Amino acid sequence: MSTNELLAVIESLEKERGIERESLIQMVEAALISASRKSVGPVKDLRIEMDRKTLAIRAFAKVVVVETARSRQTEISLSEARRISPSAVLGDELEVEITARGFGRIAAQAAKQAIIQRIRQAEKDIVLKEYKDKVGDVVSGSIVRLDRNDVIVDLGRVEAIMPASERVRTEDYVTGDRIRAYIVSVQEHSSGRHIVLSRSHPNFVKRLFELEISEIADGTVEIKGIAREPGFRAKIAVLSHDEKVDPVGACVGMKGMRVKNIVRELLGEKIDVVRWNEDVKTFVQNSLAPAKLSKVIVDEENKKVTVVVDADQLSLAIGKRGQNARLTSKLLGWKVDIQKDKEDETFEEKVARAVGGLAEMEGVSKELAEKLVHAGFLTVEDLASASIEDLVKLEGIELDQAKMILDAALKRADELDKQQQQGQ
Repeated sequence: MSTNELLAVIESLEKERGIERESLIQMVEAALISASRKSVGPVKDLRIEMDRKTLAIRAFAKVVVVETARSRQTEISLSEARRISPSAVLGDELEVEITARGFGRIAAQAAKQAIIQRIRQAEKDIVLKEYKDKVGDVVSGSIVRLDRNDVIVDLGRVEAIMPASERVRTEDYVTGDRIRAYIVSVQEHSSGRHIVLSRSHPNFVKRLFELEISEIADGTVEIKGIAREPGFRAKIAVLSHDEKVDPVGACVGMKGMRVKNIVRELLGEKIDVVRWNEDVKTFVQNSLAPAKLSKVIVDEENKKVTVVVDADQLSLAIGKRGQNARLTSKLLGWKVDIQKDKEDETFEEKVARAVGGLAEMEGVSKELAEKLVHAGFLTVEDLASASIEDLVKLEGIELDQAKMILDAALKRADELDKQQQQGQ
């Protein structure tokens, strides 16, 4: 590689790739040092110096001043040394310029390869640095290959990886398809630094709303929380800082067009836009809508909400496979327990609930609980207030078993009383 060729390469890289000239020159100097050792031989403190304008290359190494030099690579005669430095004495170390022989074809070729590698690495570092500032953004690219369960995406100047853990399991990824994804991180990996993408991250939905909804982008509407089951359903809580702007309406858009665009990007994942409210009861009602709630009981100490609904509203409130209840719990950050109104229960349901309550007592089987319920003991409190005589009158219950039942009832009643006092 001639000086003119090197100058042309560096000027081209400086203009087209945005790599600083000084950085490129330093890379070339380091590459030449590495490559030149093969043809220069065992020299001490080899140093390459390039002219910053012409890129003329000079090489220097340290040699020891001796009476008679036996190795031109490591020694210099006293007479020759004094022509360079008149004060030189035996044993001194001088830095001298190495002859052009040190830059033979082998060194030049090796230097060329090293330069190319270093330039590629520098280019990659610059791109990765750019993307480090884009963590949290949405980018688009083409799928170039599937590496086991990981998806490799070409972002233009660099490849990114979407690990299996960041994929949406309901989505199919095909080589050549263009996709959008959320940048989770730029991190070190065993095979190099990786830009890590995600389509399952809750913030992917958040960024799509910020990109699609101008009121969110300008801060009029604020996203207060997101809960998501990727590929199936998401809930997003929004708040308006302008009383004239309806946060839900702004996100849904005319005829639902705004939210439809986001749903289309998420390949059909359903999205519930919920009006946020600092009052927990109101927020839960908004999140579980359109289900009608009969009662909402808030336990702030234990961060638990108990929701009571009529029988015909139970499946709607809980959602398919409990999805609505789970997402509401995630959105609120509290435990949400949805129950059917006891007054709306059928006779069979009331019996089943009574049996289940008694069967929670220590030593009481479901069969024994059924016998006690059919005898009129519907609650733990009923049993705790009974006497031994009341129990032994029942068919099949002996004195020892009656004492066991009464002890278990008293113990369970005490536990329930303590739980009630703690607000559970």
